[in-house]
Amino acid sequence: MKQKLYQMFILGCDGGGYEQALKEGLGGIIFFTKDIQSAEQFRALIEDIKAQSLIPPFLSIDQEGGRVERTENIHNGKKYLSAKYAHSKGILKEQTKAIAQELKSYGINLNFAPCIDVNTNPNNPIIGERAFSDNAKEVIKCEKIVSQIYRENGIIPCVKHFPGHGDANADSHLTLPKIDLSLDEMQEHIEPFRACAKTIEMVMVAHLHCTCFEKEVIPTSLSKNAISYLRGLGFDGIAISDDMIMAGADIADACEKGIRAGLNMFIYRNSTSETIEIIEKIAKKAKTDKELQENIEKSYEKIIKLKKLFNILL
Repeated sequence: MKQKLYQMFILGCDGGGYEQALKEGLGGIIFFTKDIQSAEQFRALIEDIKAQSLIPPFLSIDQEGGRVERTENIHNGKKYLSAKYAHSKGILKEQTKAIAQELKSYGINLNFAPCIDVNTNPNNPIIGERAFSDNAKEVIKCEKIVSQIYRENGIIPCVKHFPGHGDANADSHLTLPKIDLSLDEMQEHIEPFRACAKTIEMVMVAHLHCTCFEKEVIPTSLSKNAISYLRGLGFDGIAISDDMIMAGADIADACEKGIRAGLNMFIYRNSTSETIEIIEKIAKKAKTDKELQENIEKSYEKIIKLKKLFNILL
């Protein structure tokens, strides 16, 4: 059970706890700019991580292009256009193929992209040019192109940030943004997720307080109502949290609540002793908690299925 729980976590290198966690069955690693100094160093780091892993891990990154790009040390600056400037069909295909091939050359197998938020708020401090468009139909067209090119290159796509971060007026890294729209009003933001629900492998759930799902102040990432709604769209893949270090997720026993709500995986940008202790604490509780056990089992099955599908686990 503990090994299966560790599979539900993707941790960063900062803090160093990831090395022991890999031996316990850690699900994956997420890489940031500071982890990537050169192509040779990065490939060596990935090979070292694979060698230490009890179960072959997701090797993940946020490489959207533009503002969210992690290989800038290799290129001495940003190499790719942001979604806003790269969504013409020809440029989008060309750029996505270049990103996918670069990531594949290092050994990356999971990219937290594309971002399919519909950026309806021009003052949005966190999405902005990361969005393909302020029009849901345009976003849907772009998602199909990007996700398919990633798949063709052996990279798992992960769409984000369900149920839609486009109307936010605050940065969820710093606080918990409130989206006070009715469910009908939210449909414009949900539509891109609905369109890919039956084909996408992974969906990142945002740290937002959407009042259409929860009157109480609970992030959608920990909301059973929100995650059940996502499943109701026909999504059967892995529902993963945004980074749990973000202020929007700063809630007591957040991971336990997320598991009970139906979340399958969690991202932590670090692997400090505090982060490892969160996993260990849940593992102890799961020994005698049937609901936790059942949800961990379900998540583990989804994770292993996806790893086999992309030949991460043979």
